[in-house]
Amino acid sequence: MGNLVVKPVETRGERKQFIQLAWDLYRNDPNWIPPLRQNIEELVGFREHPFYKHAAGQPLLALRDGKACGRLVAIDNEYHNQRYHEKRGMFGFFECIDDQEVATALFDEARQWLAARDIHCLRGPINPSLNYECGLLTQGFDTPPYFMMTYNPPYYAGLIEAYGFQKTQDLYAFWGEIGMLDGLDKKLKFVVEEATKRFNVKLRRMNTSRFRQEVETFLHIYNESMAGTWGFTPLSPEEMEHMGASLKHLIVPELTTIAEVDGRPVACVFGLLDYNPRIKKIVGRLFPFGFLRLLWNRKAIKNVRLISTNVLPEFQRWGLGLVVLARLVPDLLAWGVKEIEFSWVLESNHLSFRSLERGGAKLYKQYRIYDYGAAPAVVSTEAAR
Repeated sequence: MGNLVVKPVETRGERKQFIQLAWDLYRNDPNWIPPLRQNIEELVGFREHPFYKHAAGQPLLALRDGKACGRLVAIDNEYHNQRYHEKRGMFGFFECIDDQEVATALFDEARQWLAARDIHCLRGPINPSLNYECGLLTQGFDTPPYFMMTYNPPYYAGLIEAYGFQKTQDLYAFWGEIGMLDGLDKKLKFVVEEATKRFNVKLRRMNTSRFRQEVETFLHIYNESMAGTWGFTPLSPEEMEHMGASLKHLIVPELTTIAEVDGRPVACVFGLLDYNPRIKKIVGRLFPFGFLRLLWNRKAIKNVRLISTNVLPEFQRWGLGLVVLARLVPDLLAWGVKEIEFSWVLESNHLSFRSLERGGAKLYKQYRIYDYGAAPAVVSTEAAR
């Protein structure tokens, strides 16, 4: 079987092996989309990223006779543990050959690193938090992922579960074609009309001439609306600024809506063109010319991922999520959009689940987050007083 070693990533060469492993594993998989190299380097901690101002991460590399055969990042997210008053570690960016010995060695090493920080349970895959990419694909392997969604071989679930991980939450992606909009449930149309009248809602696109302020508006609503969502930790101001900068050239105003009540932004929807087929062509490299190829003639991209529909808590359950989505419809038709993915939706989000099903969307991909061990509750200093 050869000599198996799992070690912290320390050298430039090991960083290269860590990144390159995905290209080696998926070389013959037609549905795999390579990550943008610069983005993955930031998110695993090889480059500066604001997430790691409130978290620590340890990239680990499994080597058999010197050849990379597995990887993951062990993560101590201080924001999460403070918010939920627990001690829980995360793992992300998991890639592995189909070999239980390798997977076991990686998880053992991750747990040892976390144990040194007095953390003895593990959750994942989360890359590196729910605000980025997360979940292990467990159903829907026959089509490529949409932009910023995960993908993995079917055997990964077996490796993770054989170690002792158990399901803690499933996430879903829904798919729809533009033609389904003509058959929307009349009750949904009624909800849109009544909610618009009740609150005298004013709807508009993102104003790109005020890009920074508009991104702050979107992410403020996102942070506030997600407060009660399972496992959620808010984006820090630094993360919000970084995310806005990274998406600046990818955002299309026609795929955004902001709803205002009495001049106050209270709801928004944010969609992105599915850049993944182009990312595959540039093999994840933005430089020197990949960036131009990614953005050239965006009008030719006809598939869209609706990432987030968010409503401030006091306006939730009044149908404002449907209101902001309805504003998009004429723009989607004018753009020539053919297919839409709504992702991701937590299994515990019954309202969104039912709304999408009633609207005709098809549940076509399932992702899973696992837990290993139960995190002990931690009494905060303020509560103890």
